Amino acid sequence: MIKILIADDHFLFREGLARLLNDAPEMRVVATVASGEDALVRAGEFKPDVVLMDVNMPGIGGVEAARRLREHHPQMHVLMLTISEKESDLFDAIRAGARGYLLKNMSGAEVVSAIQHVCAGEAIIAPAMAVKLLTEFATRAPQTAGAPNEEELSAREREVLELVARGMSNKEIAAQLALSPHTVKAHLRSILDKLHLRSRAQAAAWAARRGINPSG
Repeated sequence: MIKILIADDHFLFREGLARLLNDAPEMRVVATVASGEDALVRAGEFKPDVVLMDVNMPGIGGVEAARRLREHHPQMHVLMLTISEKESDLFDAIRAGARGYLLKNMSGAEVVSAIQHVCAGEAIIAPAMAVKLLTEFATRAPQTAGAPNEEELSAREREVLELVARGMSNKEIAAQLALSPHTVKAHLRSILDKLHLRSRAQAAAWAARRGINPSG
């Protein structure tokens, strides 16, 4: 018997899903809750095999609740079940340890099948989201040839990176270093290429993690 907990803040949806799953062979819904907080509490009480978790809920969101569940109950399988097709929600859920990402436009039979496959040790991603996941990996693949290396940066690029980490704009950096904004932009592009990063925000975060702080 597969024990299931449903966490969704829409009453009609979670109760309708509970009825559907309780009618499925070898499945039993042990609890339905409306928040991430209640999901954590009920999961500790009922020890479900699978937690179906909405992404967006009041209080603790589904992704954070999934992370905490995986931390405290690693044997539980968390399946996100949501209307969100945002890539950021998908990637955050995977990083949080979710075993699957389903969309609410799936049929009841598909949800039942997903639960069965996850309990068998597989991971399940809705087809529409799987395409986005593959696209992301394909985009990043050429960047994995070498690890980011701070030593590859020139002295001027390091100066630019320090000021990026400080939150300065290209125009401000140009004034600070007596360069043209075009030259600063070229340096930033080179920094991103050398460090295998994709955005100014990633560069600032990378600098912060490496302890690269602005001098002065």
